[in-house]
Amino acid sequence: MVTRTPLPPRLYGIADVDTLGLEQVPAAVKAMSEAGIEWIQIRAKSSSGSDFFSLAEHCLRLLEGSETRLWIDDRADLAALLPLAGVHVGQDDLPPSAVRAAVGRGPWIGRSTHDLDQAAAAQADADVDVVAFGPIFPTRSKERPDPVVGLELLRQVRKLVDKPLVAIGGIDAENLASVLRAGADCVAILGGLCRGDVTGNSRRLLNCAKEAR
Repeated sequence: MVTRTPLPPRLYGIADVDTLGLEQVPAAVKAMSEAGIEWIQIRAKSSSGSDFFSLAEHCLRLLEGSETRLWIDDRADLAALLPLAGVHVGQDDLPPSAVRAAVGRGPWIGRSTHDLDQAAAAQADADVDVVAFGPIFPTRSKERPDPVVGLELLRQVRKLVDKPLVAIGGIDAENLASVLRAGADCVAILGGLCRGDVTGNSRRLLNCAKEAR
């Protein structure tokens, strides 16, 4: 059974196979963890189920004994088979009720939202533990990203949502503090972590999050 925490850490790292390459993801996950990132999601949009399963197993072994909790993107079937902290699903993925039926009561379920109605629905859904909202800024991490929502809409979502609120999309060291000030409990970052020096990126972004506090 995964132990839940009241709020997420300020920084939520996303280790993306399409950005890093399949073979490089474990090292990136380890580097993020050793730098101090406590939540990491592995994302593998174009990988086979067997590759993704093996990758998640490998990353879990690397994180044994650490404070880092591992999430998986989309794949409730894999989350049901592995001791993961959470599974994140989008609007076009399985509904949270189906994910909950697959994974049980232990893991967190995160839900992507992109407008006020979706955020309100996630807030009202008993199977959703974490509400993700974005993209806050333009992002290069998706082929067909949803429209940019901006900080003002994030402030409005904060008024609707009392569950942990994760902001995502185009967040980097320069704008991270403004996102936290707008009401996000946590920022999820992919490109700013995975492109370039993962260790250096992790430390820089963690420092930004601490200073924003």
